[in-house]
Amino acid sequence: MCSIIGYLGDGSAAPILVKGLKRMEYRGYDSVGVATISGNHITLRKGVGKVAEVNNAIKLDMLLGSVGIGHTRWATHGGVTETNAHPHPSSSGEVAIVHNGIIDNFEELKKELQQKGYVFKSETDSEVIANLLQHNFDQTKDVKKSMIQTVSSLKGNYAFVAVFEDGTLTAARFHEPLIIGVGKNGYFISSDVLGFIEHTDEVIYPDNREFIIINLNGIQFFDFDGNPVQHQITKVSKELADVYKGDYAHFTLKEISEQPDTILKAGESTRMELDLTTEFVKHAKNLYLTGSGTSYNAALVAKHIFSKYAKIKIESIISSEVAHSPNNFDQQSILIALSQSGESADVLEAVKIAQKEGAKIISIVNIMTSSLVQSSSISIGLNCGPEIGVAATKSFTAQLSILYKIADKLCGGCIGLDLDKVSTCVTKILSDQTKVQDIARNLKTISDIYVLGRGIHYAIASEASLKLKELTYIHAEGLPGGELKHGPLALMDSNVFVIIINPNDSTYVDTLASAHQIKARGAKIIGISDKPNEVYDYWIEIPEINEALFPLIEIIPIQLLAYYAALEKDTDPDYPRNLAKSVTVK
Repeated sequence: MCSIIGYLGDGSAAPILVKGLKRMEYRGYDSVGVATISGNHITLRKGVGKVAEVNNAIKLDMLLGSVGIGHTRWATHGGVTETNAHPHPSSSGEVAIVHNGIIDNFEELKKELQQKGYVFKSETDSEVIANLLQHNFDQTKDVKKSMIQTVSSLKGNYAFVAVFEDGTLTAARFHEPLIIGVGKNGYFISSDVLGFIEHTDEVIYPDNREFIIINLNGIQFFDFDGNPVQHQITKVSKELADVYKGDYAHFTLKEISEQPDTILKAGESTRMELDLTTEFVKHAKNLYLTGSGTSYNAALVAKHIFSKYAKIKIESIISSEVAHSPNNFDQQSILIALSQSGESADVLEAVKIAQKEGAKIISIVNIMTSSLVQSSSISIGLNCGPEIGVAATKSFTAQLSILYKIADKLCGGCIGLDLDKVSTCVTKILSDQTKVQDIARNLKTISDIYVLGRGIHYAIASEASLKLKELTYIHAEGLPGGELKHGPLALMDSNVFVIIINPNDSTYVDTLASAHQIKARGAKIIGISDKPNEVYDYWIEIPEINEALFPLIEIIPIQLLAYYAALEKDTDPDYPRNLAKSVTVK
């Protein structure tokens, strides 16, 4: 969420900034804006809507100048309005900023600055950075001193980029992502490598509590006390530049369709780390898994397979609940953190809490240059390539693949893990999507869907309901199969659809009994199974496979169902409303 980008170089800044923002659209946003320097004057344009829409309306990319900043905003403080969109200028217009994160003490700072005559136009916490920088510069007439004083006053987690009238570009990082691109003809500052990867693959990763000053003389790094800091340039993979839909209508469908390959590739680039993780887990006193959203559902699957097959007790905790949950983190504990982006604020906070008590951190993450990787003792890469669709699909099954590999190693191959067979099964499901498309048409006017599963399939039911909520905006809820009579049966009637996850395994008979109870109340049933039954109004067939591996394939048809139902309801499956790919605020 909240993509930030800055540029100083030989080229025209505005087109570079706008294109960079387009490449980062997957992060989720509601408004967009750009500011550039021309003739020692800051010119700013911004509006509500998608990058292309706003650019067509007010020509963001026509702004003049070779220095500038850009932003896509995901609303936190204040509504979705043009005034609240970034960039935010200072009262005098001599400074403008773009900001990601939250300033906890903005109300206090705003009041102090208002008393000194600084004017605020927006409802945001971000605008206080612009006026605070302006105030400090008015006092010192020195950009470096202004930055030191500004960051010393701010409380909260943030990354911001600021531009001064004289063409100086500055930025600061505190627990939010910030990356510097070093090109032949200029410098880039962004919250994501994708913002500038087509221009350069040479990057610098500032540490927490560091700020940057860029001008015609070059680039300088300082810690928050003003001491110079040295950094090495790192090369990133050019595959990140290859973020295109190809022949697919949406990134979401493309990424669902890539899973036969990504399931096989998961963790392959970090095999040594995977082996080391197995040894760490084997000797840990206390084991924990944490994640948010889809990653937490992967943790629920892992909890089941670690316990059933490896005979290892492991606790799964929603990342946002770690701060409020009793735990026994200590030096003999391991926290396995799951994240696609590696920048989720709740996950990073959970890691910080565990580390404070001495726990080791193992991360399973897709972005190997992320903050989570930097905070981990061991990191295993999902290796599934950029995932642009906001609703996680291929990253979920990649996470599962790695977790299955760890569990299988721990129990000496007792799971019978055959990812080649899994990949073949997924390919078969994807080969004919017509039945799923037909079923999706029946969900267009439905207001409630329930997804039922027993045992390990309940975790998949939770993930299935999340996909349906994210993509279709239909109320969806995952239910444990045995809990129907304890409340949910009251909700079953002819207006309800229920998806039954019912492979022919040890849960089959009991789940089928639940399906009959639902059918008796008039609800429509969609069966996900390798075995047909007359109780299903609609049957989506999945291939037969080793019982332990069903979770890896049974989610695929529900991902497709959510995608096609989204199309029926005329929602954008790549960018669901109000959601962001990388949730960098708590």
